[in-house]
Amino acid sequence: MLQDNRPKATRAEELRLLIADEIVRGTLTPGSPLDETELARRHGVSRTPVREAIRQLAASGLVHTQAHRGAVVARPTPERLEGMFEAMAELESLCAGLAAERMTSTERYTLATVHENLRALIQAGDPQRYHEINEAFHGAIYTGAHNAYLAELTIATRTRVQPFRRAQFRNLGRLAKSHVEHDRVVVGIMRGDRARAASAMRDHIETVRDEFAAYIGSLRADPAP
Repeated sequence: MLQDNRPKATRAEELRLLIADEIVRGTLTPGSPLDETELARRHGVSRTPVREAIRQLAASGLVHTQAHRGAVVARPTPERLEGMFEAMAELESLCAGLAAERMTSTERYTLATVHENLRALIQAGDPQRYHEINEAFHGAIYTGAHNAYLAELTIATRTRVQPFRRAQFRNLGRLAKSHVEHDRVVVGIMRGDRARAASAMRDHIETVRDEFAAYIGSLRADPAP
C-alpha cells in the first residue's frame, strides 16, 4: 500500500468540505445564512477556521459574501459550473500531456503506485478515502509536468471545482469507472504518448462533469435526506 505523505488537512479545509457537502446535497439551501459563531459552536472550533472555510467556499461559488452583511449559501449558475469544468479539463489535459514527455522514472513509479492503491480502495467502497488518494493521483501528474506555474493554476482551479468532483464519487459504481478512466491516462503517460495522455485526461474530466450532473439529478429525483 502507498504511504500517504501529504500534509494533514487543516481544520479550515475539513470544514470547507463538510459545509460544501451540505450545500451540494441541498441540506443547506441557497439563501440560507452562514453564521460564523453558530458554525464554530457546532463544529467545536474558533471562528478563524470557519471564516477561512467560508472564504474558500466563496471561490467555488457555493457561498456569497457581502461586506457587513455576512455570508449566505449560493450555487454557481450552470454556465459558471460548465466554465469551471471546461477550464479544469484543459488544464489537466495539458498537465497529463506534458507529464507523458517529462516524467522521470521515479515519478512514473510513484504514479503507478498511487494508481494501484486506488484499485485496492475500490473493493472497500469508501468514496471519501478514494477521493483523498485521487487527489494524490492528480497531484503526481501535475508534478510530473515539470511546469510550476501550470501546476499552480491547475491546483487553484481544482480547489474551486473540488466540491463538485468529490460529490460524484457517491454515484453507484463510480469508483471503478473512475479507475478505468485513470488507467487510460496512465497508459498514455507510461508510453510517453502526449496526445493519448492528454486526450484521456480531457475525457476523464468531462466524464466527471457528467457524473456530477447525474448525482445532482438523483438528489432531485429522491429528495429524502
